[in-house]
Amino acid sequence: MKRVVVTGLGAITPLGNNLHEYWEGLRNGVSGSELISRFNTEKFKTKFACEVKGYDSSKYFDRKEANKLDLYSQFAHIASDEAITDSGIDLKSIDKDRVGVIWSSGIGGLDTFYESIRSYVLGDGTPRFSPFFIPKMIANIASGSISIKYGFRGPNFAVVSACASSTHALIDAVNYIRMGKADLFIAGGSEAAINEPGIGGFNAMMAMSTNNAEYKSASRPFDLRRDGFVMGEGGAALIVEDYEHAKARGAKIYAELAGTGMTADAFHLTAPHPDGLGACRVMELAVEDAGLKPDDIDYINVHGTATPLGDISEAKAIISVFGEHAFKLNLSATKSMTGHLLGAAGAVEAIATIMAILNQTVPPTINLEVHDPEIDERLNLTPLKAQKRQIRAAISNTFGFGGHNASIVIRKFEE
Repeated sequence: MKRVVVTGLGAITPLGNNLHEYWEGLRNGVSGSELISRFNTEKFKTKFACEVKGYDSSKYFDRKEANKLDLYSQFAHIASDEAITDSGIDLKSIDKDRVGVIWSSGIGGLDTFYESIRSYVLGDGTPRFSPFFIPKMIANIASGSISIKYGFRGPNFAVVSACASSTHALIDAVNYIRMGKADLFIAGGSEAAINEPGIGGFNAMMAMSTNNAEYKSASRPFDLRRDGFVMGEGGAALIVEDYEHAKARGAKIYAELAGTGMTADAFHLTAPHPDGLGACRVMELAVEDAGLKPDDIDYINVHGTATPLGDISEAKAIISVFGEHAFKLNLSATKSMTGHLLGAAGAVEAIATIMAILNQTVPPTINLEVHDPEIDERLNLTPLKAQKRQIRAAISNTFGFGGHNASIVIRKFEE
C-alpha cells in the first residue's frame, strides 16, 4: 500500500491560536482553563472551560463571511488555512480533483442551533429563521465550505463519532490515499460547544468537573481527585498526503501515519468497557497495521479525559496490550491542558503527538499529584513536567460516546 505522511499542520486551541503557540503551551505545561466568558454561569454547576483566548472573528473573516459560518466552522477554516500555508501546496498547479477534505465535529453548529431556537421561542411565534440556519448548523458544512474556498474536488465528507470523530477522519484519509483514491487530504476536526446547552447538557450527564474553586487545575487525568472532564474548544488540521506525491513536490514531512485501528465497545452509551476490551483491540489493530510490535511504541497520547471510569479503563487496556513494556512507555494526557475538544480532540492530539516526535519531548500530564491506587503506579504518566526521550513511534488514542474507539500509530519519518 502507499505510504502516507503529514506535510502541514494548523491549530487554534485554548493554549494558543496557531501551531507554534499550541506546542509552546503543551511543552510548558500551561493550563487553558479559565472562568467562562461567553455567558452568565450563575445557575450552572460548572463555571469554567478551556476557551480559545482573545478570539476575534474580524481578524480572520469579513463580516459577511463570518455571518455564514458557525464558530465551529470558523475554527475549521482557521486551522485549515494555517495547515495549507504550512504545507507549501501550490494551489495553481495541484490537481484539485485529487485533493479531498474530511472534517469532523462531534456536535457541529450547536451555538447556531441554540441561538436560532432561542430567538424563535422568545419571539412572537413568527418563524423568522435565517436562510443560513441549516447550513451553519450541520456537521458536514465545514468540509464543504473548505472545499469551496480552495476548489478541492476530491472526496469530501464529515465523520461524526463523538470524541473519536477527528481520529476517524484521519484514518479515512489514510485509507483513501492507500487505495489510490486521492493524493492529498485536509483532515481534522473542530468544536465550539462552550455555551448554555453544551455546558448544561454535559452537567446533566455528570460527565464534567464541577471543581469551580480550583478551575485552573480541575482537568486531572489519572489523579485520585479527578471528577470529570473540562470542556475545550478549537480546531486542528493536518495535511495528509501520499508520500510519493509529497516527495515529488519537495514537501517537508513531519511524520508518517503508519497504522490505524477502529473498534466498538458494544457495551454502553456513555461508559467505557470496564476492562477496556475495545481499547485493547483498537491499539492492537493499529500497531499490527503499522507492521510494528508493541515493544516498538515509545509514547501514547492517551484519551485521558479525567473521568473516574475512563482513565482506569484505558490504563488497564494499555497494560493488557503492552505487558511489561507498558512500564517503559511514556503516557500523557494533553487534555489536562487543553480540556476536552470533543470531536476535535483526535486531530488536536495527533498534532501533539507529531510535535512530541519532532522534538523528542513528551508533553506532560499536568495536575497529576495524588496517585489513584486503582491505576498501576509503575505507569509513567509524565506527571507535571515534559520529559525528553527517544520517540520512534507513538499512538494517539480517542474514544467516544457510543463505544467508538479509534487509534492511530504515528512514526518518525524515515526515507
